[in-house]
Amino acid sequence: MLFCQLGRTDPLHEICNGLSCCLGKLVHLGIAKAPCRSTLSYANEHRPAALSEDLFWISLARIRDRGAFGHRQHRFRFKNRLLSLDSTTITPCLNLFPWAKYGRSKGGVKANVLLDHDDYLPSYLLLTEARRSDVKMADAFLLNPGSIVAIDRGYSEYSLFGRWTEAGVFFVTRLKDEAQFEIIEERTRPQHSAICVDQIIRLTSDNGRAECPHLLRRVVV
Repeated sequence: MLFCQLGRTDPLHEICNGLSCCLGKLVHLGIAKAPCRSTLSYANEHRPAALSEDLFWISLARIRDRGAFGHRQHRFRFKNRLLSLDSTTITPCLNLFPWAKYGRSKGGVKANVLLDHDDYLPSYLLLTEARRSDVKMADAFLLNPGSIVAIDRGYSEYSLFGRWTEAGVFFVTRLKDEAQFEIIEERTRPQHSAICVDQIIRLTSDNGRAECPHLLRRVVV
């Protein structure tokens, strides 16, 4: 299973051929020879999904108990909890996942992941159909007040910004190219830094005023 993930091998013949080239390493794991395609096919068909789930939770608990992926050399200079929210699309087999039909002939499952930067591990993962919009799934993640969440422009929606601001959640994203705003305050830029502009702004478009009437901070780097 790990070889398939790390080697990005999908067809059974690629998996078997790749493992055959690693017999020296397999011996150390107690495997005398690489499995054949029929063995892998039978295992995939009859192995219960609960086995993979149990393996995931056991591995996750062990990694967390050992301090995740090691000590971070450069700590962030703020006390707030830093999170990243993003999604990726997984292409499954339509015969096994008919509910995940995406397009005419392929399947798609979207994994919405909330990554905790304290230990570089996901704190929440939501699986949906690939056609689901990223921004519509953002409300499924309950963020504590004071958290800082980094997102891309796929989650850029003024109503979401308004809800997060009212809940005391900070967010960092790229501003839309067509965004309309007025400058309320010009902040002093720190010396010897990459920051070119530091402003307090208010959205002036009709949607911006209605959905996010709060003051926002605009930083150009």
